[in-house]
Amino acid sequence: MPRATRPHLERWGALALLVRPTYVATEVVVAAATTGGYGFARDTVSRLGEVGCSAAYCSPRHELMNGSFVVFGVLLAAGATLLHRRLGPLVTVLLVVSGLSSVATGLAPQDQGATLHLLAAAPLFVAQPLALLLLGARARREQPRTARTLTNTGVVTAAAAVAFIALGDTPVTGALERLALWPVLVALAWWAWRETRVSSG
Repeated sequence: MPRATRPHLERWGALALLVRPTYVATEVVVAAATTGGYGFARDTVSRLGEVGCSAAYCSPRHELMNGSFVVFGVLLAAGATLLHRRLGPLVTVLLVVSGLSSVATGLAPQDQGATLHLLAAAPLFVAQPLALLLLGARARREQPRTARTLTNTGVVTAAAAVAFIALGDTPVTGALERLALWPVLVALAWWAWRETRVSSG
């Protein structure tokens, strides 16, 4: 690849990661339209993507939620691929797996097949924290502040993912799931912003 082309593609990769925190707004918009009661602390993200409706609960904007799983998953996989030289091969693979897991989750709504949905979503909870920990170790020498942020986020999200899976259905299930997922969006966007500043400086 020509040297002039590489920075251009990396900027696109950084942009893909920088816009991903806007995913949270999608959850808010979809949750606002639900009927029957939905709680961010209590209910899982997957409930927002449920296709079926009943008198007890309905998510009429489920297509937007499932579509966002696909779009933001593609952004993660594409961003990681374009930034593979900065991320390193192992982190790149883990983030691509995470992105594809998100895409698969959007294509397999929970109420249309619980087992398939679980298999689609599971890699996301393992690969993302591990990717952050490895990326933190990779950045430790040249960017110690960034490394600490990535490592701490990896530890927190890993612990939240374990608790989310181990505890099952509790009054804080939704909070644990979001603690396992949302900080990754911010940490990777912050890393991408830092990388953009370094490359342009």
